[in-house]
Amino acid sequence: MRDSTSWEPTSYRTHTIGQVSQNGSSMVGSEVTIAGYAETVRGRGAICFLMLRDGTGRIQAFLKKDNMDEGSFDSIQAASRESTIQVTGVVAQKRPPKVAEGEPIPPPEYEVSVSSGSVLAVAATPLPVGVTDDVQVGLDVRLDNRHLDLRRAHVNAMFQLRSKVLQYGRDHLIKEGFQEINSPKIIAAAAEGGTNLFPMKYFETDAYLSQSPQLYKQLAVLGGLERVFEIGPAFRAEKHDTYRHLNEFISFDIEGAWMDDEDVMGVQERMIHHIWTEVSSNDQGLMEVVNEFRASQGLDPVSVEIPSVPFPRIPYCDAIEIVKEGGGEIEWGDDIESHHCDLIAAKYPGFHFLPRWPMAMKPFYIHHKEEEKGSTGGQLSRGFDLNYGRDEMTSGGAREHRVDVLEQNLRNMGLEPKDFTFYTDGFRYGAPPHAGWGLGVARLLMVLTGAGNVREVVLFPRDRSRVTP
Repeated sequence: MRDSTSWEPTSYRTHTIGQVSQNGSSMVGSEVTIAGYAETVRGRGAICFLMLRDGTGRIQAFLKKDNMDEGSFDSIQAASRESTIQVTGVVAQKRPPKVAEGEPIPPPEYEVSVSSGSVLAVAATPLPVGVTDDVQVGLDVRLDNRHLDLRRAHVNAMFQLRSKVLQYGRDHLIKEGFQEINSPKIIAAAAEGGTNLFPMKYFETDAYLSQSPQLYKQLAVLGGLERVFEIGPAFRAEKHDTYRHLNEFISFDIEGAWMDDEDVMGVQERMIHHIWTEVSSNDQGLMEVVNEFRASQGLDPVSVEIPSVPFPRIPYCDAIEIVKEGGGEIEWGDDIESHHCDLIAAKYPGFHFLPRWPMAMKPFYIHHKEEEKGSTGGQLSRGFDLNYGRDEMTSGGAREHRVDVLEQNLRNMGLEPKDFTFYTDGFRYGAPPHAGWGLGVARLLMVLTGAGNVREVVLFPRDRSRVTP
């Protein structure tokens, strides 16, 4: 479970359960105070065996009525499962189990011989979601009771892994010279076009929830911050209701001056390689917890296979040919949809980039080079996607930094430049070539943990039907 070796004592405990269970050999005979959830309460009469669990581990507490206050003993023995309980006692080594001759002797286990304790809060019964039981409930019920769902070991492990992914990704971007910024989430106009916005009233002004930090990270780069990143929320009023879409999501977003699409693809593949390397080195225990659950459900285990860099690059024109060769119906200029991606993933099952999309399929702010044309003569862009198998993970590209070209791109797309001065005005005073991308954190976690639905790895997801809890 979680590494709690450096945690300081609090008003309710001298040690975490993980500290005691992992360091029991050096703590035998020491008095400790621990607190946690009652996983099981067994015993009748004058003896009680209490299995306590917190976010760092689990341990048995042994209670004997003769050794403690009778009222405290009775209240703990009568406590319902998942009630929160605090106990004080001495660490002892449990009696080793009997093993047949020639069988390996299991490592020693430890318990706390209790001298005092109290029930801090009684859990209502029955529980709406099983915590340690193999009770099958739907995802909606689990999300309605996420506070209990999180007590399940594999769910807790997935969110610990999410924290690690954020940490390792942030560390890598900082190492590559990126500075963390925070952009506003209440905006006056769209950064990526006027659709899919959540309107709101900001005092007397019409405003929207931000669908992307796109404009602001570009302005930061134009202002001389050179390389910036943000890990933050975005809001999109899309009516999708699929296993990989949410209306509020967290993403890694970067922008770098004096960089093109190839440069920032390199940043991304190195960051993902670093995340996978760190998880493989430091967090196999969490992956084992996830795989124990998967095994109980008859699912294949997931492994942290560190991807090789560079990731394959499959230009749009080549991807179209792969789809056609696989029997898919598609033409140059069509979107590459999920069923097309299945055909590409048959050849490239892991992380792979899809660069050089037609300019007509990318936003006006994506850069293009006049000499780069597709097989039918259509203009190619410097925009790209990152896919893992069939699923899109990233959208990014080199940005157009010349204001006259930006305005012409708008006209080419049937838009009026004067309606976008909030964006283009930032480019009128000299703008460096720059590039960037946005990578959904939850989709990355789906790959890492094998989760089949993005809601599994989002603490309190927001979709078309869910705004609570």
